[in-house]
Amino acid sequence: MQERQWITARRSELDALAEQLAKQLQEVQAERDELAIAERVLNRLAEQVQADAGAVAPVPAKVAGRAVLLIPHRSDAADEGALPGDYRRILAIVREADGPVQVRAVGERLGLNTSVRGKLEPLRAKMTKLADRGWLHKRPDGRFTARS
Repeated sequence: MQERQWITARRSELDALAEQLAKQLQEVQAERDELAIAERVLNRLAEQVQADAGAVAPVPAKVAGRAVLLIPHRSDAADEGALPGDYRRILAIVREADGPVQVRAVGERLGLNTSVRGKLEPLRAKMTKLADRGWLHKRPDGRFTARS
């Protein structure tokens, strides 16, 4: 009879251990998934940094020890040549449009995956920055036009 009690007790211990290991396995798999996502984000950022490195630098980050805006105010810049290349492309697309443009339309012209909202947010931020600096006009409906 004692053997059966020992077997039952041991089986109970192993079942508890199996449950604990299954939980740990789930946690490990979840963390591995998070790491895979982080790795993809880092790869995309590295690609973006490499692409940005090929662009012409608009203005130095510091002048006489003082910080300057990399995206200058329109009134401070002689022409749009002071803007980084990606900002000049955005400005050109908005100028070529017949009327106000949505961020999605600009993204399509730039070849971005516009079906994913997250892909458009960095572009929206750049267009808003251009509007804040006077290069574009942001309408109340969220569309953008070129300033004349």
